[in-house]
Amino acid sequence: MSRARRRTIKGLVILGSVLAFLSVFAIWTERQALNTDDWVSTSGRLIQNKTIRTALSNYLVDQLYENVDVEAELEERFPKDIKELAGPAAGGLRQVAGDGAEKVLETSTAQSLWEDANRSAHEQLVSVLEDKGDAVSTSEGNVSLNVGSLITNLADQVGIGQDLADKLPADAGQIEILHSDQLKTAQNIAIAIKGLALVLSILTLLTFAGAIYLTREGRWVTVLYSGIGLVAAGFAVIIFREIAGGIVIDQLVVADSVKPAGEATWSIATSLMTSIATTVIVVGILFAIAGWLASPTGSARAARRVFAPVLRHHVAYVYTGLVIVVCLYFLSGPTQGLRSFLTTLVVAGMAAFGINELRKQTEEEYPDADYGEVFGRTRDRVVDAVRDANIGERVGEQASKLRLPEVKRGGGDETPTSEAPTAVAPVNDEDARLGRLERLASLRDKGILTEEEFAAEKARLLGGGGSDA
Repeated sequence: MSRARRRTIKGLVILGSVLAFLSVFAIWTERQALNTDDWVSTSGRLIQNKTIRTALSNYLVDQLYENVDVEAELEERFPKDIKELAGPAAGGLRQVAGDGAEKVLETSTAQSLWEDANRSAHEQLVSVLEDKGDAVSTSEGNVSLNVGSLITNLADQVGIGQDLADKLPADAGQIEILHSDQLKTAQNIAIAIKGLALVLSILTLLTFAGAIYLTREGRWVTVLYSGIGLVAAGFAVIIFREIAGGIVIDQLVVADSVKPAGEATWSIATSLMTSIATTVIVVGILFAIAGWLASPTGSARAARRVFAPVLRHHVAYVYTGLVIVVCLYFLSGPTQGLRSFLTTLVVAGMAAFGINELRKQTEEEYPDADYGEVFGRTRDRVVDAVRDANIGERVGEQASKLRLPEVKRGGGDETPTSEAPTAVAPVNDEDARLGRLERLASLRDKGILTEEEFAAEKARLLGGGGSDA
């Protein structure tokens, strides 16, 4: 290849790796920010985290006491002779509520209310980001998570919840997600991200496909480096997630007491990002395996020899298996949108191209490959290995029977210190010669040795055996 062509191929591989890195963030943002079902699932995992439940329970108790005169509520319920105890009771009840709020959040009722609140807020957010309806305008109003129902549920649990919903102000339990002056910017970002998730995913694979197509000699190297690029992009996303998490928590969370909950929230909310990055790594490993399988290494040639009969006689079954795997992967995925369909289609096309190239390569290398020849070679290797092991064991047993005299040195004559014989008995190597003859015969039968070479080696072995005798 020309120098310009080689540089183009290298540039495409590097570009594809960068696009893979960016596409992970685009896909994560699209699914986490714009897919309500995915967000509700994530929110359910948030409420199940102990650290987050503790922070949320503290917030609910604070909101309850900030928006409701608990002392007055208790005073109305106490008999006249103990009304003066309403104040101390309110203070003690706050401690009780604080201790019990987390247990309340563990109940299915509270978690259901939490998920409903998140679904409502996310649907409102998506409606704004996609400019659907008039729920919230970009010039007035905010997008908030309303957990007022959780405050009411908490009040019911501690015994002051009667008619509490009517007494709570409208802004009680409102966790602001986006302010009105941020909505227009968020709309623009959402539109860009939604398009980028599709474009970057397809461009990543097409860039690698273009590099592979442009390679004429040593295509396996390009496939291998494409796989390495994908693996590197996946690990880079995971590392970036860890670094960005610390920065985001430091910027958004002011109180040190809430930072553990913020870190847990970031970890859970970005777990989907790690899942997507892991998928990229797995695809990269498959690319690397494909590159190795097409390489001229000895292990790859041995693998191609094994696959040659299948690709020669049953290639239709191979393609059918590929179609089944692709369909199962697509149907079992979390989303079946246009992006997922096109991405799966491109990956399937690249896999089919790879199978076709491998089939042509094995036909050139092993035009007469069949199952008997492949398994026969494997059987011969196993038999030879077992025979060599048995011969080595016999020789070791005979050698262990020999005893060498221990010699005392120094001060004069060397005298044996044991009654072991001073001469070493010759080792019978009849089995070794027979093993060599059998291997020579096997090499002759496979065409590796000619009849003349076999006869000469046989005569040398037998002649050597006669002189030894």
